[in-house]
Amino acid sequence: MAHEIRVPEMGESVVGATVAHWLKNEGDSVAAGETLVELETEKVDLEVAAERSGVLARITRHEGDEVKIGEVLGLLEEAHVGAPTAPGAPAPASVAPQERVPAATRAVPPAPPEPAVPGPAPPAPGARGREAQSPPPPGPPAPVPLVAEGAPAEKQARREERVRMSRRRQTIARRLLEAQQTAAMLSTFNEIDMGQVMALRARHRQAFEARHGVRLGITAFFVKAAIAALKVFPRLNAEIQGDELILKHFYDIGIAVGAAEGLVVPVLRDADRLSLAEIEQAVKRFARKAEEGSLGLEDLRGGTFTLTNGGVFGSLLSTPILNPPQVGILGLHTIQDRPVAVAGQVVVHPMMYVALTYDHRIVDGREAVQFLVRVKELIESPETLLLEA
Repeated sequence: MAHEIRVPEMGESVVGATVAHWLKNEGDSVAAGETLVELETEKVDLEVAAERSGVLARITRHEGDEVKIGEVLGLLEEAHVGAPTAPGAPAPASVAPQERVPAATRAVPPAPPEPAVPGPAPPAPGARGREAQSPPPPGPPAPVPLVAEGAPAEKQARREERVRMSRRRQTIARRLLEAQQTAAMLSTFNEIDMGQVMALRARHRQAFEARHGVRLGITAFFVKAAIAALKVFPRLNAEIQGDELILKHFYDIGIAVGAAEGLVVPVLRDADRLSLAEIEQAVKRFARKAEEGSLGLEDLRGGTFTLTNGGVFGSLLSTPILNPPQVGILGLHTIQDRPVAVAGQVVVHPMMYVALTYDHRIVDGREAVQFLVRVKELIESPETLLLEA
């Protein structure tokens, strides 16, 4: 009896996938619970396992095919054991399964012998001296080189490679383009003196790591500062639905994480209720799961505001793109020692440029600038930030 292998439910808002890779071939034996095929969705990769043991009889949707929930991917047949024959009846002839022999080892019938090509006739007696003076018999023409001799090396080495975009990369491309086409995006910038935060981290680094098992980074400080500023400027923690503005009085903060398959934005739920240690632990967990490709749909669902840190890659300044339907994203950058004027004197401090991209349809420039100024004030005075938290 054949059992259908179907595309499973894939979570909220995910209705389609791409067949990424079959781990089994037609005719392979399969154990219950063994992974048969991997699917790519716009958010995560999924594994489809066999619900029972048997033989993969047929693959109906192949790598690169677009599939939807409930569609049949293949057929799994139960493994049958030969039934006993009646007394005196001839035993049925057994049919050996076709073996998959690599092409390199398959038997190939010998090619017919090529007809002999007569060589030049031996010289007649007494003609050896004349032959030494005459040119050799003409042979086949020399092959014409595809690239002219002496051509530059780069002309000979030019090549192209065509690579299919993963479903996640296609989704990233589509959503970023939609963000630019549907939102009135504008960015405002400021710079923050990171001296106080870095000094605080240096004083408590060892004790913090020993107690919580994670290093104290700068992400947790900016999460806390952003939430404090969002409470003052709530339109940056909102979204547009039709002709209504949905103000959100909870703080699910997205943390952009770079992964091999593309940028992902796992979400810190109720980040206003988390301690610095809990935020750093969650960010570390997100980074590990993104590297392993094990982020789940629940990790990526929703989000009210996003932080992205291009500074980990060395970016000095950038204009981040909104993560729809959110209307605000805060971009962090590399920390760099720069000369600054303090109390009439030029001193060198660790400085960071920050950028806020916002949807100008509902957020005015005054609000955006004041939001970023508030973040700056809190980071430059982390004691105030901790008291407010």
